[in-house]
Amino acid sequence: MPRFAANLSFLYPDLPFLDRFAAAARDGFEGVECMFPESVPPAEFGARARGEGLRVALINAPAGDWAAGERGLASLEGREADFRDAIERALAYAAEVASPRVHVLAGLLPAGADREAAIERYEARLRWAAEQAQRAGIALMIEPINPFDMPGYLLQRQDEAHEIVERIGAANLMVQMDLYHCGRVEGDVVAQVRRHLPTGRVGHLQIAGVPDRHEPDVGTLDWRAALAAIDEITASTGWDGWVGCEYRPRLGLAPGGTSAGLGWMRVDECRAARRPERECQEFCV
Repeated sequence: MPRFAANLSFLYPDLPFLDRFAAAARDGFEGVECMFPESVPPAEFGARARGEGLRVALINAPAGDWAAGERGLASLEGREADFRDAIERALAYAAEVASPRVHVLAGLLPAGADREAAIERYEARLRWAAEQAQRAGIALMIEPINPFDMPGYLLQRQDEAHEIVERIGAANLMVQMDLYHCGRVEGDVVAQVRRHLPTGRVGHLQIAGVPDRHEPDVGTLDWRAALAAIDEITASTGWDGWVGCEYRPRLGLAPGGTSAGLGWMRVDECRAARRPERECQEFCV
């Protein structure tokens, strides 16, 4: 199995945020990721992760006024100063919590806006941001996001993201491939993994069930085949990224609901322990 990181913005919603680190460690996660950690002082965030033996795999850069509907600043007209400030704050936070990756959201394309001009702004700002991140030893991620969850998001397809990364040509600018978003937009996630992961341009993976964004084993995602492909490609290429578990537990706020839904992650434990199939089914429910 790949290395899994618990997304603390999604998992363990029944617990206070800082208690989620311990819960993730108890459940066998090796790492954590977080959307917008700025409400927690970085020293405290880092201390909780280190104290539980967890590595921080990824954080997001500030995305503007989320409550007002902003979903990133990288492509928005007239927001270059805000974007640069967000990147500087994100890099400082990432350095303090030892996160090697920062996800930069592209932003929404307003109705009637010039998409080519937005892409041009986006790429120019990413070039600048990649230079700043390179000095800090941090990789920047860009992520295609499906239009059902985020209507109007500028970047929606894997090909588009890879083309942008190739055009910019910065070694520390990479694609964050979320199998949930990929499944909603492009289908055949296993083929997409086999196509894109060996390129060396994928810096981080995320997973959730399709179409409801619950556990990977809830819905139509061929999660077993996808994880097997990741393992196979990792073995042949040395890919050393993480798979972030960015999903809404189907048991929601029920106490222990996240832990109860982690059977899909324990399948290999059953095989390694040579549990009988019937016992494995009971263990992994």
